[in-house]
Amino acid sequence: MKWAIRIALALVAVLVILFLVFRTPDTDAQAMRAKYGGEPSQFIEIGGDTVVHLRDTGPRDALPIVLLHGSNSDLHTWDEWAAGLEDEYRVIRFDQVGHGLTGPDPDGDYSRANYTEDVREVADALGLDRFVVGGNSMGGKHALAFAATYPERVDGLVLVDASGGPMLRDEIEAEEEQEDGGNIGFAIAQMPGINRIVTQITPRSLIESSLEQSVSVESVVSDEVIDRYWELLRYPGNRQATLERFSGEYDPLTEAEIAGINAPALIIWGKEDRLIPLAAGRWLDRVMPSTTLVAYDGVGHLPQKEAPRRSLAALREWLEAREFVPTTGN
Repeated sequence: MKWAIRIALALVAVLVILFLVFRTPDTDAQAMRAKYGGEPSQFIEIGGDTVVHLRDTGPRDALPIVLLHGSNSDLHTWDEWAAGLEDEYRVIRFDQVGHGLTGPDPDGDYSRANYTEDVREVADALGLDRFVVGGNSMGGKHALAFAATYPERVDGLVLVDASGGPMLRDEIEAEEEQEDGGNIGFAIAQMPGINRIVTQITPRSLIESSLEQSVSVESVVSDEVIDRYWELLRYPGNRQATLERFSGEYDPLTEAEIAGINAPALIIWGKEDRLIPLAAGRWLDRVMPSTTLVAYDGVGHLPQKEAPRRSLAALREWLEAREFVPTTGN
């Protein structure tokens, strides 16, 4: 019996030592703001004491375009698009709650409804009446939700490898022929028990592997990008927020809600997306009443990073063809 107790104590000691050795603490909030929140960043307060990190560039009287990043990303995912649009358009992008320098939601609310209201509150704070709203992955879901909830405020939609639709498993599985499909980071975040460890132990190599599995153009996964994802995931509260987001049920819009969105939509997709296959984009193209679908060979889940020139050109052509008229309160 004494030996059993000694062995148990020894195992506990080993586990404590391993935890202390491999633990990756939160990053320092002020240091992260200095590194990733310089000009032209702003920090504005919206409802519920949420302080949002955003960038608002381009002419004040131009057509506003609000861009929403994907899960575990941040506003910098739109750097190339912002640089290519802000000569003629007002480009707004912000870190959604649980991400980037915005950090966790004060009430721990990571529901689709709360993300939708955050978009409205940011728009209200900036004096935006009507605007184009776009998003990648999770951000696409929130763009769809906003358009379904506030159709009177949406001039157009830009959906980049967007989630949010009811996943048609038969169609999607027909396209999932890659043996290495999926994403290790998302998989771990959904494992009960194991995912709690990630709130304390988050190796940089995990972030690197997750990013590499998300794209086909692996050159975009630079050391700088890996560091940004890794450091901002460890921004105080973001890892716990990630755990809470992934522990909830997937909450898609219904087919009727999506079919009822009358705003014109540009759908951009990477044909080699292993997270949300092209079948989901084709489904949106069929169900929504006014869409343009553009898909790229050799591109994965992040066309705005993997094919910035081609995707930006498609976006500008689409915007110019519709001659949107800016209507802002500023």
